[in-house]
Amino acid sequence: MSGETSASESRSRRPTEAEMEDMTPDQLATLAAELDDVVVVQNLPKFPVAGTRAEKRAERAVAGWFLLSGLFAAVFVVAYIAWPYEYKAPSEPGYQMYALYTPVIGATFGLSVLLLGIGVIAYVKKFFPDEVSVQQRHDGRSDEVDRRTVLAQLAKAGQDTTIARRGLIKRSLGLASGVFGLGVGALALGGLIRNPWEGGKHAALWVTGWAPDHGEKVGTGYEKVYLRRDTGALGEEIIEKGIDGIRVRPEDLDAASMETVFPFRMSDLKDPKKLDHVLKESDTPVMLIRLRPGEQVTLRSGQEDFHYGDYYAFSKVCTHLGCPTSLYEAQTNRILCPCHQSQFLATEYAKPIFGPATRSLPELPITVDDEGYFVARGDFNEAVGPGFWERKS
Repeated sequence: MSGETSASESRSRRPTEAEMEDMTPDQLATLAAELDDVVVVQNLPKFPVAGTRAEKRAERAVAGWFLLSGLFAAVFVVAYIAWPYEYKAPSEPGYQMYALYTPVIGATFGLSVLLLGIGVIAYVKKFFPDEVSVQQRHDGRSDEVDRRTVLAQLAKAGQDTTIARRGLIKRSLGLASGVFGLGVGALALGGLIRNPWEGGKHAALWVTGWAPDHGEKVGTGYEKVYLRRDTGALGEEIIEKGIDGIRVRPEDLDAASMETVFPFRMSDLKDPKKLDHVLKESDTPVMLIRLRPGEQVTLRSGQEDFHYGDYYAFSKVCTHLGCPTSLYEAQTNRILCPCHQSQFLATEYAKPIFGPATRSLPELPITVDDEGYFVARGDFNEAVGPGFWERKS
């Protein structure tokens, strides 16, 4: 009973502001324990005698974990920025390096985090004092005295763990944290290293492979841009066997059908790599859709002549997050994106009618040349893909 009364009196005897100003940090830390009803049963330092060989070995071991963490964080930053990341087919030179990109940045980042955590745990186990404390639980908000004394208690804990005199550990931890922070920054800002506006009005965000001036100049204009299908043949095979079957004609599509097409120019036959590369460009795939005869169609202002009869060509890149809108439902004339279920109406300039997408799919102006092949009359009417601040629609 007397013990409970003593504890109650101790909690009620709270020092004034002036009294706390006269207290040392150790006294404030002790007061914090008393005010919180904390009884320190045991507090034994791991190394009672400073400067022993065992202590120095422990310090070097902890610093080693932090240094390794910093090393892997540095490798991550270098690999994230400089490692070849552009797609290579298994048959192409450089495929092995491309295939290792994701494992390398994943492994180095993961090891950096793991080793940083191991270093922190090792420091706690090797240098934190063996302390056993018992505290009574109290509800309610802490007052000014509690806040002041807790800060002093934390400062004393720092002294007890001897972190203040562990220069090697502090420097290695600072290095690891700094390089790790640099890695996190590179991960967040890596996409901004390349200037998306390089080229002005011809920047990659504004134009695609369908732009006429991507090809060779012919007289006062540019060569034709055909609508090409992917037959599965490599560029070398196409050049060797000819282009039969890769250019699309109106009669190749049945009513209520869709085919994915890509840009093709005769000058592409000079370079097999160019023939293969166009199939990998993220902004060039186009859905060539043939509606059923007699379908009621609503044309968008400024795009009235983009179609050719019942044939319409829309970008295959969803305006929500850039997934491929690869499904066409002929009964309802809906274009479907399987990633987030956005739906676009082909009979109404591919405007969104369901899901998170808020903009219509860009439309490609098409016609048929004198030989009966589909050709593009120009680039898309707007930027392809998800929105960005500077786009005009």
